[in-house]
Amino acid sequence: MSIEPNVIAPSFRCDAYLDHLVVVAPDLAEGVAHIRDCLGLTMPEGGRHREMGTRNHLLRLGEAMFLEVIAVDPEAPAPPHARWFGLSDPARVRADWESGRRLRGFVARTDDLDGVLAADPNLLGQAATMTRGGLSWRFGVRPDGAWPADGAAPYVLDWGPRGSPARTMPDLGARLDALVLTHPDPDAARQLHTALGLAEPPEIVQGDGPRWTARITTPSGSSTLT
Repeated sequence: MSIEPNVIAPSFRCDAYLDHLVVVAPDLAEGVAHIRDCLGLTMPEGGRHREMGTRNHLLRLGEAMFLEVIAVDPEAPAPPHARWFGLSDPARVRADWESGRRLRGFVARTDDLDGVLAADPNLLGQAATMTRGGLSWRFGVRPDGAWPADGAAPYVLDWGPRGSPARTMPDLGARLDALVLTHPDPDAARQLHTALGLAEPPEIVQGDGPRWTARITTPSGSSTLT
């Protein structure tokens, strides 16, 4: 996969931070079992996203960082638009899952969502309001619901004045040590992350992809999540 070098105006800059990692699962139980196998932890339930017909489990990774496993909610009606995280294409989700592309990417947070999205709406999408229980936030979603740059670029959100919900999640002692993107064109991926204004961007190495790997420390030791 190639990335257009000028996909975002080089004059655009804002502060964007790693907010959470995302495992996209064909079925929520499969996703939770994958985390248990990799990390030795059972993820607490998150909730349902009415606007997208999805459901998640969440694992805190720090004061303002967490891991999400998300899947289609079979009990929810299908939305009249594409679901986020590519979940409207179950065949693709299953193919990625079977090929080991389970950790599909990450979401970045910013205080200037409109500014970020305006830099390249074709890549990053348009702002929509999302909810989970009593929580509400704004999130950039493409019309096709696909990952920006097939996951090489993050989704972008703004939690609003309440900030990240990570601090209210149960703390099971998991912490992110490293996040690595394998990509066939590392220079282009780095330029994209720079243009997005990512603070502390992930390491990028050359290879088939895009494919993500996270090293996470838990009370039982260091583990790798893919």
